[in-house]
Amino acid sequence: MSAWLPTAPCTPRACVEAPAGATARAVPRALLRLTGVVLLLLAGILLSPLGARIPASLIRRWCRWIVRAAGVRVRITGAAAPTGGLLLVANHISWLDVPLLAAVRPARMLAKSEVRRWPVAGPLTARGALFIDRDRLRTLPDTVARIARALSEGAAVAAFPEGSTWCGRAQGTFRRAVFQAALDAGVPVQPVRIRYRLTGGTTTTAPAFVGDDTLLASLWRVATARGLVAEVEIRAPIAPGTHSDRRSLAHAAQPQETAAPAWTHTVLVA
Repeated sequence: MSAWLPTAPCTPRACVEAPAGATARAVPRALLRLTGVVLLLLAGILLSPLGARIPASLIRRWCRWIVRAAGVRVRITGAAAPTGGLLLVANHISWLDVPLLAAVRPARMLAKSEVRRWPVAGPLTARGALFIDRDRLRTLPDTVARIARALSEGAAVAAFPEGSTWCGRAQGTFRRAVFQAALDAGVPVQPVRIRYRLTGGTTTTAPAFVGDDTLLASLWRVATARGLVAEVEIRAPIAPGTHSDRRSLAHAAQPQETAAPAWTHTVLVA
């Protein structure tokens, strides 16, 4: 247990429902979808040495293509994220959250150090990601300083401050440490709310990647499901100087189920 590694009560057995349309006939479709996801990820690895020379618009489209290749429709609402140094924060449900957040604005992802060893995802995140060692609390000040430095240099940094994935019907509390970096750098915070629904509007936990779930099991649930929709709500940015401490800033950025929608127009329906 650490400041970076809170415990979520969500587990696959208790929270994750069987995906709609997951029948034997869905297997060929699922294999085709997973092939598409892998090919797009491999293309990203091959192009990653180009770094900043890749247009941000292309990166956003590539991230949407990954989610679409998995069979999930994407609906993004809200104004476009501002340029310059920016801390993007979102609730965390699924591995799909990563490309969805990058579709809002390409950013340096704050990732756990174990991701370096993951197949495909490890090489892809190795360039540009800010890695954290969640089991070593004494490294926390240095991690916050590295995030603040990246923000001060004009980069966008994306983080999931809950510190753990939740099923989507429950949510965690935003941890405060990453918000100190935004305060130190004097940059805005852009809250993003991610939800997964079925075509008819019902909330679904099928895409969740929680507890002792395996990545392969989660991938297969998503690929075999039908009618999944990812809703990404971009809320109004919190300007620097409006909150004097990280506790109040984290609370202001925490998406609330009862909060009024903050979007102004639809950016994308795909």
